[in-house]
Amino acid sequence: MALLEQEKELRRASGPAIPWPVFGIVLLLAAAAGFFWWQSQQMSGGGPTLTEEAKQYLPSLDLAGVEMEASEDFLEQTLVTIQGKIVNNGDRTLSLVEVNCVFREVNGIEISRERGTLVGSRTGPLHPGETQHFRLPFDAIPEDWNQTMPNLFISQIQFE
Repeated sequence: MALLEQEKELRRASGPAIPWPVFGIVLLLAAAAGFFWWQSQQMSGGGPTLTEEAKQYLPSLDLAGVEMEASEDFLEQTLVTIQGKIVNNGDRTLSLVEVNCVFREVNGIEISRERGTLVGSRTGPLHPGETQHFRLPFDAIPEDWNQTMPNLFISQIQFE
């Protein structure tokens, strides 16, 4: 019996089964993984959604002359650019219009969703009856993209 008591004392004296530095590292890794997951959700369209007011205003916006072109940079990376015009046929001034560009693979499955700004602080507001040019560059589209125009969905509208 004395031998069993000595073993228990030795275990108590040796400290916890997992050393504190290892526990700290595991905790930091879990926090980093959570942060990267949250960030990927924000980048993949988990961001703002259209308000009811914005949904009602959608028919007042037109995208015109939308074209896509691809070029290679000096590092032999493909740069895809989507450009066109956004027309405000409504009666309100817009301070922000964002789109989600949905890229698909050959079988039509979504492989990437990229957010782009058509109207914002860089372009200035879009007044009623006005047309503005936009340009959306993308350099990180997956290789299995089907090389066709992505679907563009207006994902956020803010009024002035």
